[in-house]
Amino acid sequence: MKTFSGPNPPRIALIGECMIELQQRADGSLQQSFGGDTLNTAVYLSRELGERARVDYVTALGDDSFSDAMCQSWVDEGIGLGMVQRLPGRLPGLYCIQTDAAGERRFLYWRNEAAVRDCFTTAAATPILAALPDYDVLYFSGITLAVLGEEGRKKLIETLVEARQRAAQIVFDNNYRPRLWSSVEQARTAYREVLPYVDLALLTLEDEQALFHFSGAEAVFAAYQQIGTPQVVLKRGAESCLIRCNGEHFEVAAQRVDQVLDTTAAGDSFSAAYLASRLGGGTPAQAAEAGHRLASRVIQVPGALIPRV
Repeated sequence: MKTFSGPNPPRIALIGECMIELQQRADGSLQQSFGGDTLNTAVYLSRELGERARVDYVTALGDDSFSDAMCQSWVDEGIGLGMVQRLPGRLPGLYCIQTDAAGERRFLYWRNEAAVRDCFTTAAATPILAALPDYDVLYFSGITLAVLGEEGRKKLIETLVEARQRAAQIVFDNNYRPRLWSSVEQARTAYREVLPYVDLALLTLEDEQALFHFSGAEAVFAAYQQIGTPQVVLKRGAESCLIRCNGEHFEVAAQRVDQVLDTTAAGDSFSAAYLASRLGGGTPAQAAEAGHRLASRVIQVPGALIPRV
C-alpha cells in the first residue's frame, strides 16, 4: 500500500451514512449522539492522523437541527464538510442500540427515508462525483452500497474506475447487514461489482460467511486472491486477525479486555487505526496491532465514539 511521508498530506474521502444514535441505558433512558460505520471510521481516522492527512466525509443530510449538529461535531473532529450535501426538507436516519450483559448489541433502525439515499442522484452530486477520483484514498462499506441504492451504486462504480485510473487507493469494509437488502442475491451482486476495484479489503469473517457462505478463513482468502485483491484483513472479534498482503501471511493477536461494555464500532475503529498505520508506513502486523489497541479501548466505553483524550 502506498505510504505518504512528503509535504503533501493524503486526501481521504469516506463515503456513507451518519445517523442519529440513541443508546439505551440500563434504566431505560436514552442518550443521543451520532454514528454510522464509515462515519465512525472517519472520526477515528482523523484522530489517528491529525494534521498528517485531510479526511472528508461524503454523504447527504437534511436541513434540520440534527443535521446541523452532526456537521458541527464533524468539524470539531477535524473532518471536512466540502463533500456533504444538505437536502431541503429531508432528515438523517436514526437508530437505537440495545446492549446485553455481555456487551453484544442489537440495532433498531429508522432509515428508509434518509437523505443519504439520494446522495449520488441529485444535481448537486455531479461536482462531488467529479472530485472524488482526485482523492488519494476512497473508503466505503457494504452499508454504503446498500443505502446508495441501485442508481447510486452505479455512480459509485464509475467513480471507482476513474479513481483507480488516477492511482487512488480503494478501501472497502464488508459490513454486510441483511435487513438493508431486498435479498442476499442482490447484496452478492452489488459486492461482486465493486470488489475488483478494491486495494484493501477489511472483512469481518461472520459477514463473509453470511453473505457468501464461505466455510472459513482459507476459503475467504482464496476467493479474494482469485478476485485479485492485494491486501485482505480478516477481523474476528476477540480472536486474532488474519492478513494476506501481496503473498505474505500474518496473524496478530487481539488485546485482552477484562470487561467488554459495548462492542459498537469495534470493527470501525480497528479499520481506522489499521489504515492510518499503513498510510504512515507501518507494516501489516504493526497496523493490526494498532487496530487491536484502539478497538480494545472502544469496547470499554458505551456508544460508537469514545471521548477524545
